[in-house]
Amino acid sequence: MNPLKSATDVIKKLKKSGHKAYFAGGWVRDYLLGHPSSDIDIATDAPPQTILDLFPYTILVGLNFGVVIVVYEGHQFEVASFRKDLNYSDGRKPDQIELSTPQEDANRRDFTINGMFYDPCDGAIYDYVGGTDDLKKGIIKAIGNPYERFIEDRLRMIRAVRFACRFGFAIDIETQNAVIENADTLLPAVAMERVWQELNKMSNGPNFDHALIEMHRLQLLPVIFPTLKDVHLNTIKKQVAAFVHFPENCPTILYLLALFPNTSFDEMTVICQYLKISNKDLSLVRLALQCEHLVENHLTIEPVEWAHFYAKTDASLVIKTHAAFLVPEENSRLLFGHQLRQESLQKHIVRIKSHTPLVSASLLKTHGIPESKLLGQLLIEAEKITVTYDLDDSEDALNRLKQLAIWPNPQS
Repeated sequence: MNPLKSATDVIKKLKKSGHKAYFAGGWVRDYLLGHPSSDIDIATDAPPQTILDLFPYTILVGLNFGVVIVVYEGHQFEVASFRKDLNYSDGRKPDQIELSTPQEDANRRDFTINGMFYDPCDGAIYDYVGGTDDLKKGIIKAIGNPYERFIEDRLRMIRAVRFACRFGFAIDIETQNAVIENADTLLPAVAMERVWQELNKMSNGPNFDHALIEMHRLQLLPVIFPTLKDVHLNTIKKQVAAFVHFPENCPTILYLLALFPNTSFDEMTVICQYLKISNKDLSLVRLALQCEHLVENHLTIEPVEWAHFYAKTDASLVIKTHAAFLVPEENSRLLFGHQLRQESLQKHIVRIKSHTPLVSASLLKTHGIPESKLLGQLLIEAEKITVTYDLDDSEDALNRLKQLAIWPNPQS
């Protein structure tokens, strides 16, 4: 079933029971911009209990804030009662609410372009905050007093930048000034998980380079990353200039690495732990820094080390990311060099991925090597010999291995 039709049916059911009900917020904005989404929120004057009574399938996620998830024809819609937020003591969410009118509900929202309602039954737009005009002007403007909006929820300061960069809009001057003045209150009022979530949304959209520049200009980036406090804006611009050449769907953490050049893995680990990113992203950081090391020292790197690097799932991704910082001629040369090297090592890469070395532990044991530290050392040396001499025969590799000094003397 079409989510738009299902959401419209929810509206009709609310109206039939004598209530006002509209599509609200981001869907209305996107609809007016010409690209409506399937993510539809609904606002109504029906109190939460009425919503629960009308719809048999619901999820209670924010009943204290007048919010109910209605499950209808396989779709989930957030249905919220028109409300007025009362007091924000933690800079994240209201201490309490009271049911109110559409106008008051619009006035509690963040930005004018997100504060409009739409009636799918007659196509009427209800705009109490000037959102339609600001959409036409291409402006991100806080509703009412921007200082109050940011004190209510400090994450809105980052969201202002995200929306501006997503739509290519400018941030209203008064809204900008309020961000700058309140930037240092972002943390710890906002949990790092919410900040990281916003950074991910930014990087998945357009103009992430410009978003980071704007966040630095508006004093938000140095608050999130204190080590950037004394970094000049022009330096940030240079560091993010390569983003336009990054591969598609590049993970956020690889973008952020650009802000911390010449940083060791241990130092980046501290930053990653601070951001509370996943272990997968941390492994990606390790791989990206390994790529940087291999490229910088390519003349002394042994083939087996390259083979192990290429065997990693995201090797191609970090190579392309690294190449993005080079001028076009060097970029092409680097990528072509990696292609040739990877092709020459392909059979060894396959063996590493499939854990099927030419010389296995079981083979060594048949030649008298017991389970021991020596067994592990010999396996490493055997793989090095296999890749270095491009071998296909296990006996050949084993014979070469026996020539090494670490192979045990039969008389010993």
